[in-house]
Amino acid sequence: MNMELGGGIVETIGGTPLIQLRQLFKGQPFRVFGKMEWMNPAGSAKDRPALFMLREAIRRGEITRDSVVIESSSGNLAISLAQLCCYLGLRFICVVDPRTTEQHKQIIRCFHGEIDLVTEPDRETGEFLPARIYRVGELLRQIPNSYWTNQYGNPDNYRAHAETTMKEIGEQLGPVDYLFCGVSSCGTIRGCMEYIRSQKWPTRIIAVDAEGSVIFGGPKGSRKFPGLGSGITPSLHHPDMTDLVVYVSDRDCVQGCRELVRQEAILAGASSGGVIAAIHKLSGSIPEGSVCAAILPDRGERYLNTVYNDEWVKQELESNPSSF
Repeated sequence: MNMELGGGIVETIGGTPLIQLRQLFKGQPFRVFGKMEWMNPAGSAKDRPALFMLREAIRRGEITRDSVVIESSSGNLAISLAQLCCYLGLRFICVVDPRTTEQHKQIIRCFHGEIDLVTEPDRETGEFLPARIYRVGELLRQIPNSYWTNQYGNPDNYRAHAETTMKEIGEQLGPVDYLFCGVSSCGTIRGCMEYIRSQKWPTRIIAVDAEGSVIFGGPKGSRKFPGLGSGITPSLHHPDMTDLVVYVSDRDCVQGCRELVRQEAILAGASSGGVIAAIHKLSGSIPEGSVCAAILPDRGERYLNTVYNDEWVKQELESNPSSF
């Protein structure tokens, strides 16, 4: 029996609105439009690659009704895959690590996804991501008919954003002057780059990376938030992917998130705060009249115990919440 990934909740993926952040950047000589990716049904930009990776694997016959879908994720892609696998009636297992929030894990379980928690980092690198990928390999060997969507190396990850995310931005704003995009698996920024280059736009692509991430060769360090930065350089990384990399700290992410709420009444996740912080950092060099698109990847409800928790901010970031 053929499976088809369409209809129902699937039809609501993509087509997210662009909102001008008038109050947050009031007085600036440029305009900033936020792409509200958290308005996708599972709450993040990861709905797009989840749909593309599953749909194409089904089309190729790699996923059937007997398949068990497995992925390593810091949280958001796992939620997206869990929702779509639930819709298809497929078993889904997600390999996560201790940085994945309790809210993310609870949502995955609500969609009948299974959590496989890696508790120890990789011995050689000290990073959790290689340990998670190793665990995926073990599960693939142990479980019959298992399939790894492999967000880190699957071209369907970035094709999703080339064919939908950046295309949608272009249809509404035209060839924007700047694109600000957080990086992790590099799927979003790679896909946006592919579309921008295919259209021969002069857009400057700004990668927003976490301090402590090694994607672009920066020094390795600890990071508090999932979904921004990486302990390894993903295979989807491309040398011409970005015009500039802006590094943001955990504190920058919290401050950007709280500014979004205070100025625009937008409750977004940690990486969205990092994107806002990056725009602030570059604001003095953005020419007058420029149009900037900022991808805001996920919802803030998943960070109520961290980003929006004053006690957590005091303890983990050693910062005074009233200073944000």
